[in-house]
Amino acid sequence: MSEDTPFSGFATRCIHAGQQPDPATGARITPIYQTTSYVFESAEHAANLFALKEFGNIYTRIMNPTQGALEAKVAALDGGTAALATASGHAAQMLALHCLMQPGDELVAARQLYGGSINQFSHSFKQFGWHVVWADADDPDSFRKALSEKTRAIFIESIANPSGQIVDIEAIAKVAQEAHVPLIVDNTMATPYLVRPFEHGANVVSYSLTKFMNGHGNSMGGMIVDGGNFDWGADDRFPLLTEPNPSYNGMKLYETFGDMTLAIAARVLGLRDLGPAIAPLNAFLTLTGLETLPLRMQRHCDNALRVAEWLEQDDRVAWVKYSGLKSSPYYELHQKYCPKGAGSVFTFGLKGGFGAGVKLVNSVKLFSHLANIGDVRSLIIHPASTTHSQLTEEQLVAAGAGPEVIRVSIGLEDPEDLIADLDQAMT
Repeated sequence: MSEDTPFSGFATRCIHAGQQPDPATGARITPIYQTTSYVFESAEHAANLFALKEFGNIYTRIMNPTQGALEAKVAALDGGTAALATASGHAAQMLALHCLMQPGDELVAARQLYGGSINQFSHSFKQFGWHVVWADADDPDSFRKALSEKTRAIFIESIANPSGQIVDIEAIAKVAQEAHVPLIVDNTMATPYLVRPFEHGANVVSYSLTKFMNGHGNSMGGMIVDGGNFDWGADDRFPLLTEPNPSYNGMKLYETFGDMTLAIAARVLGLRDLGPAIAPLNAFLTLTGLETLPLRMQRHCDNALRVAEWLEQDDRVAWVKYSGLKSSPYYELHQKYCPKGAGSVFTFGLKGGFGAGVKLVNSVKLFSHLANIGDVRSLIIHPASTTHSQLTEEQLVAAGAGPEVIRVSIGLEDPEDLIADLDQAMT
C-alpha cells in the first residue's frame, strides 16, 4: 500500500496501491510513460542515480514510472518489500535465479510445473551452467533428499499447471528454512487473491502477469516480488548479493539495501545487463486488469467448480482433477491455502481416450483453443501435443499432462453456456 493511503483491504489495494494522480497533469489513471529516457536535474543527480545513491529513472530498460506503479501495486498485494516487473514470467524466473546462482550451482524444483518452466530449467539454464534437480510436490521430503551443497534455491508453484493441484507450501518452506536456501513460489495460477505465499514461508514470489493478473489476454509481463525475509548474508553462498560488486564501485548490495536486496539486484544487475524489460503499454494494461482482480478471480473459481462438478457426474468423462472437488486428494490443502477457491485451471480425460479428447478440442464453439490461461474467456488445449510437447512421456505423466489429458481455463462466461458447449462437443 502506498505510504499515504491508510486502507489495507485487498480490493482497495487492487485499485489504489502504487498509484497516485499524475503530479504533472492531475490525471487520475497512471499514464503510459512512452519514453526511453529521462532528463537529469544536474550532473550530480545523474552520478548519484548511476551509483545507486538515489532512486530515480535513468532508462526504461531499467525502470519506468508506469512499470514502477505496477511493481508497487503487486508488492502491496503480496505483502512484499519490493518488486520488479519484467517482459514475461520466464524473464522473471531467469532474473530471480540470476541473482542467486553461479555456474555449477543447483536448483531443486517440483516436477509439477508448467511445461515451459520444465524446459527452461532442464535445457536453457544449462547454458548458464545452472543445473536442476527434480522433486515431487506431493512429497516434501523429496526436496530434502534432493538438496546438496550446491543448492541455491527451491522452486514450486502454489497451484500447479496444468494439474491444478494445491502444493503444501508450508511443508516445503520448512525444508528450505532448515537448509537455509530461499523458497521461490510461482503464484501465477493463484494470484495473491487466493494465496499469499509469504504468509506460508516463501521468500520470493514470481508471476507470469500475462495470465490472471492481467486477465484479458492482451499483454505479456512477469514479476518478481521480494519477501524481504531471507538472510542473504548468513553464509557465502550468494556472492552477487553479499560481496563487493565491481560494477558499483565495490558496493555490497545486501549491506546497502537490506530487505529489498533481491528485487534491487534483479533490477540493477539482471535487468540492466540481460534486458528483458516490460513495455510501458503492457504495464499499463496490467495495472488496469489488476483493478478487477478479486472480482474476476472469484468468478473464475465459482465457474470452474460448477463445470468440474458437471464433468465429474457425466458418464462420458473418465476422471476430473480439480482441487475444489470434495473427491480431490488436494481438497484439504485447498481449504487450508485458498478457501476462496481452487483456481480456474483443471484437467480431465474422456472415456474415449486420446481420440475423444482431440474431437472435443476440435468441436467446442465457445471455448477458445489456444495456448494460454487466465483469460476472461474460457480456454481449452491438449497439453501433451502443445504446451508440454517438449517433455518425455515420463515427464508428461509426472507433470499431470499425460496423452489423454485435456486442460481447461474457465473464464467469466455464464457457466450454463460453458457446460452446454462441452456437452455438444462430447456428443
